[in-house]
Amino acid sequence: MLAYRLPREPSSPRVVVWRRLRRLGAAVLPADARTREQFDWLAEQVVDAGGEATTWVARAGSARQERELARRMADEAARDYRAVIADAAAAAGDLGTAGRTLARLRRELHRIAQRDHFPPRERDAARHSVARLADQLATGEEAKVR
Repeated sequence: MLAYRLPREPSSPRVVVWRRLRRLGAAVLPADARTREQFDWLAEQVVDAGGEATTWVARAGSARQERELARRMADEAARDYRAVIADAAAAAGDLGTAGRTLARLRRELHRIAQRDHFPPRERDAARHSVARLADQLATGEEAKVR
């Protein structure tokens, strides 16, 4: 858990911290080495910007609550992976714009992975969809060169 307070002005450090927390998917995160490092880094950033920050380790009140939280986080990641799968399938039909789409989907996979602490089945399917699109593009480009 990260508790922080930043001065109102300038507002840019608050925006930076808020965006970083959003990118991490931070409402609640597992207490693993990666998230602890990220929160410690954010806490340092808050202090460097003239604020106060403390990191804490918290636990769910019950095993049921912990399972429910993990399920909700996996469901959110699964939804995002399904969107990647759909976008890759749509791009496969239009090789003219597929290159830009492929680059965006690779960034999106990376972004999702940053907050995918409980990987759903859809993760592998999304990765395969993007790899198939890359293969299709490579094959299509090879055909143009010949």
